[in-house]
Amino acid sequence: MRGVAGRIAVAVLLTWGVEGCMNGSAETPTKKSGDVFAADREEAVKPADFDAKRAFGYLEELCKIGPRISGSEGMKKQQQMLEKHFKGQGGKITWQRFTATQKSDPRRQEVPMANLIVSWHPDRPRRVILCAHYDTRPLADRENDARNWRKPFLSANDGGSGVALLMELAHHMEDLKVNVGVDFVFFDGEEYIFEERDEYFFGSKHFGRTYRKMRDRPFYGAAILLDMIAGKDPHFPIDPYSWEHAPDLVQAVWNIARELGCSAFDANALGQAMQDDHVPLNQNGIPAIDIIDARYPHWHKLSDVPANCSGESMEQVAKVLSVWLQRVK
Repeated sequence: MRGVAGRIAVAVLLTWGVEGCMNGSAETPTKKSGDVFAADREEAVKPADFDAKRAFGYLEELCKIGPRISGSEGMKKQQQMLEKHFKGQGGKITWQRFTATQKSDPRRQEVPMANLIVSWHPDRPRRVILCAHYDTRPLADRENDARNWRKPFLSANDGGSGVALLMELAHHMEDLKVNVGVDFVFFDGEEYIFEERDEYFFGSKHFGRTYRKMRDRPFYGAAILLDMIAGKDPHFPIDPYSWEHAPDLVQAVWNIARELGCSAFDANALGQAMQDDHVPLNQNGIPAIDIIDARYPHWHKLSDVPANCSGESMEQVAKVLSVWLQRVK
């Protein structure tokens, strides 16, 4: 992901009621026609019995592979691990395989990439998406000493936390009473960046374009992107792009967080506007929001390791997601 300079990055107080945003310093957004999967706050459901210790163990397993850069042996090992894991939990596996070339590569080499889709209740045409990128950045480019940029970079929170959360949530998917189909989508090529001029978000762009071209496509009513959600003492303000393009979904998710007492979700703040994998989804007709802790101090540094992450942080997010999944219709 990358921040967008010059856009809203300050806290704005919002007061929400059951019916939505009831004014504050921000103007109430107009509801979009695509935001049809709002959650009903009055329907009492329990969060999934998420195992924070096991989720953290999955994060450690992913990082033991080492860097998982697009097209690398580490990525292949991760793909094999994830396919075995999700099949074992009853998910239907689909691979979207494609190639990409990066602008900064003088040889314009085609790099093999693949989005992983894990489907629950695949027969249901009305569906929602929980997603994350699962590749790691080739360079730890926020290290002060450029000589450290090419050292092995595990990217635990940035490239692994959303994956580990969904690996643990898979244990609970067959028991959750959901009314729609659910797809876990893992995007490749989000972090395949070497220079600022390079192209971002290969995987989500490919997914969005493929979805738009499908003749008998499912109806995706909502997508929630997970990015850097396992840092210690996390902070999830509202992403302005999410607020602009999928306000009903933002309200549903942050209202559930308030209802459950998940304090990492801050409904009183607009964060820095982020360019992330939710942008191509919105551009291709899928209302999508980003749950992201952009203030994570180890972002794109060698110190982004499991020791600087927390299973309890993932648990907060998983509780909110599991209640939301049971309420969407």
